[in-house]
Amino acid sequence: MPRQPLALAPFRGLRYTALDVGKILDSPEHDFARLLAPPYDIPGPEEARALLRSDPHNATHITRPYQLNITMPGDRPGTPARSVYESAAAHLRAWIGDGVLALDPDPALYVYEQVTAAGTRQRGVIGALELPSASTSGPVRPHEEVGRAPVLDRVRLMARTHANLEPIFLLYPGADGATTRITEAAEERGRLLVDTRTADGTRHRLWSLTDPSIHAQIASDLARRSALIADGHHRYAAYQRMHEHSDEPGWSHGLAYLVDSDAHPPTLGAIHRVVPGLTTREAAEAVRSVARVERVPGGSLADAEMALWKAEHPALLLAGPEGDHHLVHDVDQARLAEAAATHSEAYRELPTAALHHVLLPLWNRSDRDVRMVHDEAAEAVEVARREGGTAVIVPPLRVEQVYAVAERGDLTPRKSTSFGPKPRTGLVMRVLP
Repeated sequence: MPRQPLALAPFRGLRYTALDVGKILDSPEHDFARLLAPPYDIPGPEEARALLRSDPHNATHITRPYQLNITMPGDRPGTPARSVYESAAAHLRAWIGDGVLALDPDPALYVYEQVTAAGTRQRGVIGALELPSASTSGPVRPHEEVGRAPVLDRVRLMARTHANLEPIFLLYPGADGATTRITEAAEERGRLLVDTRTADGTRHRLWSLTDPSIHAQIASDLARRSALIADGHHRYAAYQRMHEHSDEPGWSHGLAYLVDSDAHPPTLGAIHRVVPGLTTREAAEAVRSVARVERVPGGSLADAEMALWKAEHPALLLAGPEGDHHLVHDVDQARLAEAAATHSEAYRELPTAALHHVLLPLWNRSDRDVRMVHDEAAEAVEVARREGGTAVIVPPLRVEQVYAVAERGDLTPRKSTSFGPKPRTGLVMRVLP
């Protein structure tokens, strides 16, 4: 099967007019960053509600439609209720009609830079990713399993809004190629559109590259490369579904943010689990038959996390809201190999593999029964307290582990990785004609 080149096409970006640099400089008292949002699947319910309250035009209103009101301002009494996806589309159309959002005049590739409060700098290029046809192999490799329901959710949102509202996040080894050299020189080669800072202290800058000769250089450089999905597996699967089942030519592409991992090595955080209705003591006792379980003395979550980091992988931490912490390691390899027989050895070395194939079945749970909490172990413990359950603290994977699984054509269990910094939603969107 022939291989399709990695290609990012220029497009006319849909952007918040309030984020334009000139308007920010003219109105320094306004915090326009409040219009932006994390990727749709990151905020928990409370944070999502706070984002919705922060501004009537915050991007969450269109990316998290299940949080939306099902009526629009101005609806007459008796107006039939909209579906949540139709409501998102109505918001999008209204914002465009009111001039809150506007299309850029010329097709562009966009250079996007994030500099976190800790000083981490990441810069890459945003474009319309060409999707593979049924007769070609694609240049983009997933590394994580997806769930049918989240993919269907994104498909329905894209179909109703006729848009890609936020980019997927891709990594590739750029080796100082032309794309990297061009993005690193965006100050000289592009036009600065956005320069703002979000509440977490991260500075976000966006440039447009409209010169066709620059587009040609990037196309030539990327054609021979491949990319790994860092974030956005469900959206990429939704892109593919739209491409396969729609006759509209616009769905042959999907919005993507491509970062050279050689120039900007990503951070890799953990995604913890919360098992509702299962006490830490019950969870630990059930696991003793298949692994070593050691109670961590002292009751400090910080001490327990330190024990987890020092343990040999795969290892996990069962953390209770009352300081009842248990380290789980040396999972029965024969049992794991049998349960994950169709997977590679690299896969079976992942802590999430032991959790998915051995521990959850012992607790009579599936991965669909648990809550996901990104990065913060203390937040996972707090969720466990509220839900009368156990937090399973998962150590972050190493980047080389992810590449090793993907190179073998394997997929990690769902929600095994949290690459960062993640692109902020709302800086640039793509709408189909």
